[in-house]
Amino acid sequence: MNKKTFSITSIIVIAMLLLAACSGVTGALANTGTKLAQSSQQATAAPSTNSSPTAVPIAVISGSNPLTAYQDTLQSIYSAVSPSVVSIMVLTPSSGTTSTFPGFSSGNSSQLSEALGSGFVWDMNGHIVTNDHVVSGATTIEVTFTDGNTYSATVVGQDPYSDLAVIQVNAPASELHPVSMGDSSQLKVGDVAIAIGNPFGLSETMTAGIISGLSRDISNSQVSQSTTGASYSIPDVIQTDAPINPGNSGGVLVNDQGQVVGVTYSLESASGSSSGIGFAIPQQIVSKVVPSLISSGSYSHPYLGITGTDMTSDIATAMKLPAETHGALVVTVVSGGPAAKAGLQGSNTTVTINGVQAVVGGDVITAINGQSISSMADLIAYLELNAQAGQTVSLTILRNGQSMNVSLTLGTRPAQ
Repeated sequence: MNKKTFSITSIIVIAMLLLAACSGVTGALANTGTKLAQSSQQATAAPSTNSSPTAVPIAVISGSNPLTAYQDTLQSIYSAVSPSVVSIMVLTPSSGTTSTFPGFSSGNSSQLSEALGSGFVWDMNGHIVTNDHVVSGATTIEVTFTDGNTYSATVVGQDPYSDLAVIQVNAPASELHPVSMGDSSQLKVGDVAIAIGNPFGLSETMTAGIISGLSRDISNSQVSQSTTGASYSIPDVIQTDAPINPGNSGGVLVNDQGQVVGVTYSLESASGSSSGIGFAIPQQIVSKVVPSLISSGSYSHPYLGITGTDMTSDIATAMKLPAETHGALVVTVVSGGPAAKAGLQGSNTTVTINGVQAVVGGDVITAINGQSISSMADLIAYLELNAQAGQTVSLTILRNGQSMNVSLTLGTRPAQ
């Protein structure tokens, strides 16, 4: 008797939770109608809007059964979006220590290894968006659509800094179903998140979850340190618990209207498989970078020419500033760079904080164009989302405890 009571209660609780989840999903629908390629070798590790049509109409879900409504909603989104998602197979030169394909050869007669990833149709000209790490170094690229037809592809443009790339296929119009782009700036933690891609080579796979975090600053292992010693990250990254696995790279993360809000990029896992923390490059970055990759083959990222770190209460105290001082501390200034030309000053004093040596004393950037900056991640995100190379910006800085404004013309981030 107790067991039966517990089971019935559990079912009621689950049904109530599903009803709560579906109410937000179906309501939105009614209004409108990771970094990993699966590979036998480890992959090295982001658009104004596109010319795709407006939001894909999703069927309005009716009925009082919350489980059925939730199920029908997911099926409706999948039917609308999956024809836009493709599977990408690439061959890259191999050292011979990984799985090889003797039937293929490259210019230097080395063996080739296969890697699998995902992508999605951008426009009716056959442009496909994916991650740069999916196609980087590829000698052969093949794109397979949901109907099983496969076409050869060529690289149009690549941007290692955002880990985005555009390839192109010569496929008939009947194969091309451009995605509808959403607005990642409107996302909230708890929003529905749905990933569609090809994990482990299993094409047309959909996983569902929620937006579990926003504004993550993720180190980009696709980009090696430059000759200046600077390293770079991808800002404003979306975190989701929708399972992301090897092979999902370059696929889509969509909202409850079937609109793309991110490109699945990577996962955080000790095992190499989903642990409930996956990451997607936000639509705002995708929508700036992709049109430039199509038109010119590259994208010019705005560049300050500094390295820096977050201001902490310990650093502030060491610099004789109020403990609540926030901002981005300038650690080094690249010689001849935009910051150097504007007269910014790097840190020049070494102190010990909690047993660790740190350099302090440089300028502290507290705002850019009037927008407050609390961390280096804030500064990087502002530059990527709101600025462009060649633009003149106003930096508010603290120097020796005094606030002042500095005018600076942004450069172009050095090529890798």
